[in-house]
Order: sequence, then structure tokens, then C-alpha cells
Amino acid sequence: MGLMRRLRGSQGGEGELDRDDDAPGGVVLPAGARSELNLAYGDDPAQKLDVFIPAAGGERRPVLLMVHGGAWMVGDKANRGVAAAKVARWLPRGWIVVSTNYRMDRQAPNPLQQADDVARALAFVQQKAAGWGGDGERVLLMGHSAGAHLVALLAADARIAERRGARPWLGTVALDSAALDVVQIMEGSHYRFYDRVFGKDPAVWRDNSPYHRLAGTPRPMLLVCSSQRKESCGQAERFAAKVQAAGARAQVLPVDFNHGGINAELGKDTRYTEQVEAFMKSLGLP
Repeated sequence: MGLMRRLRGSQGGEGELDRDDDAPGGVVLPAGARSELNLAYGDDPAQKLDVFIPAAGGERRPVLLMVHGGAWMVGDKANRGVAAAKVARWLPRGWIVVSTNYRMDRQAPNPLQQADDVARALAFVQQKAAGWGGDGERVLLMGHSAGAHLVALLAADARIAERRGARPWLGTVALDSAALDVVQIMEGSHYRFYDRVFGKDPAVWRDNSPYHRLAGTPRPMLLVCSSQRKESCGQAERFAAKVQAAGARAQVLPVDFNHGGINAELGKDTRYTEQVEAFMKSLGLP
């Protein structure tokens, strides 16, 4: 039995945790496109990302930086559901798509270290974007599940990214994170593996909580949540309300897909994809 399957059953069968990150799935490039795989944005072997670049002829292209999920312990940038449908949808529309890895540990994962890795990856992408025909000022940060928690941390507290030299990005899309208020989660009934991830110290819970890290006026956020998971939409709505109270824009998008489908279906020809694209266009992106 794989780790993700064990984790899915670790709350007495109350909910499905992840489905899309536990099998490999290749990206099929559109005609004329190219890829640069396993580019190192740091010294650790896990600090690598893949870049998918549209056919030649454009410049100042927008960049989608995707952060995979996997309970902060497993997953990979190349796994099924992470980049394939997004590349197929948005490369022909002139986007550059980047899928990044980050450091993980099955016994003692460190989400703050992982958020720091995402910040490093973001700074690297912004620095290198022009060489790919992209625009480092037009980056959309996206993550699913644990990855959604990590991008929400950066969105809530931009200092995490600034410390690594990252510049402001246009917006953030969090795909079905139910870990936006970590304190609330840990004080109530929760998946047992969360104890491995967040420990027992309330101070650590606050440090890892986008809701509690919220500072200043963040860039616009789209919080996608599965309407099949009450805890996901509840967390999204509560976090969005606090972001809005800070004077920023945060939209909650409930979608009738399960947790894995929220990621795997994005980019396919669905109303859901069109709704995410409406948020992109509201940022001035194609």
C-alpha cells in the first residue's frame, strides 16, 4: 500500500486526500513547443523544475508556475494531473508553464522550508523568464493540495518570497487546500498525518497558517475548493473573508470535482477551466 493511500485512510475514511499525484503522467507538447527539464534552482537535488515553452515567435509571455501536492511528503512535478492538461491548454495560448519540485521528508516534513523552496523557484523563474521569451513581471502562482497551502503562505506573507529575491507576482490560484487556517485544523478533528506535518506546538501551527500569516494587502487570489469536501470550502471562505477585510481581492470558486479532479481537470475544456481563465483575464493575462 502506497503512502498516499495510507494517508487517505488515516482519518477513519472520512475523506479522500489525494489521487492525482501518485502516478506518473507524461506531458505532450504542442507542435513547435519545447521543454527544459530538471533545471536546478538550488543546490539540493530536490530543488528542480521543468519548463514548457510555446513555439517560437512571441515575447513577454505570461508564466504559470505550478506547485504539486502530496501531503507535504510525496509527489513530483512530473506526476499525473500536475502539468499535462495545463500545458495542453495554455501553451497554445502563449503561456509558459513551469512545474516545480521542492524538498520533502516522509517522516518530518517541513512546510516552511518547502514554502522557502517555492520562493526560490519563483525568484529563479522571474530571473530566467526573458530567456524563455517570458515576462518575469507576469507570473501566476498556482498550487494544488499541499502545494496550494504553500502558495497561499507566499500570498499571505510576501516576505517569504522577498527574502529569496522574488518580485511581486500578479496573482495566486490555490487548488483545494483545506489547510488555510492550520490552527483551526489542529485544534479540531483532523487527519492524523497532520500531526506529523505540523506537530504539537501552537506557535508552529500559526507560523504555518496562511490565515494567521496574512500581512499587508496581498495580490489577488482565487481559492478553488471541492464542493464535495466541506472542510475545503469552509477554510477557503474564512480565509477569503480575512483577505477581503485587508482590502485585497479573494474569490472562492466551489467546483463539483473531488480533490484530485480539481487539479487533473484544470486545463480541460470545461466550465471550470473557463472560470479559472476568467480570473486570469481579470489580472490582464490572456
